[in-house]
Amino acid sequence: MRIIFWGTPEYSIASLDIFIKSKHEVIAVVSQPDKKRSRGNKLISSPVKSFAEKKSIKTYTPEKIRENIHFINELKSLYCDLFIVIAYGKILPKEILEIPKFGCWNAHASLLPRWRGAAPIQWSLMNGDEFTGVGIMKMNEGLDTGDLLLEKKIKIDNNDNLNTLKEKLSILSAKLFLNATSLIEENINKHTNSQLTKQNTFGREITYARMIEKSDYKVDWGNDAIKISRKIKALYPRANTTFRGKNLKIIKIKVLSSEEINKEKYCFMSNFSKPGIILAVIENKGIIISTKTDPIMLLEAKLEGKNTSEKKQLIQQLKPSVGEYLSD
Repeated sequence: MRIIFWGTPEYSIASLDIFIKSKHEVIAVVSQPDKKRSRGNKLISSPVKSFAEKKSIKTYTPEKIRENIHFINELKSLYCDLFIVIAYGKILPKEILEIPKFGCWNAHASLLPRWRGAAPIQWSLMNGDEFTGVGIMKMNEGLDTGDLLLEKKIKIDNNDNLNTLKEKLSILSAKLFLNATSLIEENINKHTNSQLTKQNTFGREITYARMIEKSDYKVDWGNDAIKISRKIKALYPRANTTFRGKNLKIIKIKVLSSEEINKEKYCFMSNFSKPGIILAVIENKGIIISTKTDPIMLLEAKLEGKNTSEKKQLIQQLKPSVGEYLSD
């Protein structure tokens, strides 16, 4: 089939690559416009556009897609069978959804209808979901409300963060989408959509994964330790706090249970009722900080203007003092 691929971030590349290598023909790629993504204010292409150009595939990066008559006519002229959409970054309007002969199809990184929207991976981690997955759906004008053709569920490991879970779901999306394309072809031959499933048949709650905002990256030490841990994993590696007036990115922490504290015989300052206080500095291990509930051990961080450091190097770099306060 003749396919136009819609995608923008690195997450989408595994799917684009698998379709390029398949029996199908990727005739064009649509991605978000070039943006100033570096300190030098140079325009940088999206990862998907850069990958497509290396493969000599025609690319489009329209500033707008709604009511863009020239772009819409260009798409129609390509006589495309399918639009495949993975993390493109905008909702496709009706006039675009109606262009491909056999519809627009999307891979969404959640167990729909849970976490419809822009940041499903982040919010599944932030909320401590035990499972996530990928659904292949036929797109409509709603926000991730289309009927599902295929779905695959996976367990979120305790050590997963945004990067590791993105990689798993990116690979899963690629494999699942290729399988889904075979089903689409089969349905076309049978002149049926009988394999599609309504999202509301799963009995899952409808939740929305709004875009991550700048304020979300701030660590609130007055929160529960487990919620702080989830945030750091979900927003890896950008969750941050302030230390001595400088931005400190929190890369990795460990929640300390009372059992571990007793086992390791960690000694704290006497009064640690206030969250965000440095309770102890453990040589060659990390820095213990108070929260609303259990203390956490800071294992890896990046101080503004410095390289990422961990354990002994982190302690030497920060030179923290017991009783110092980290602010949000």
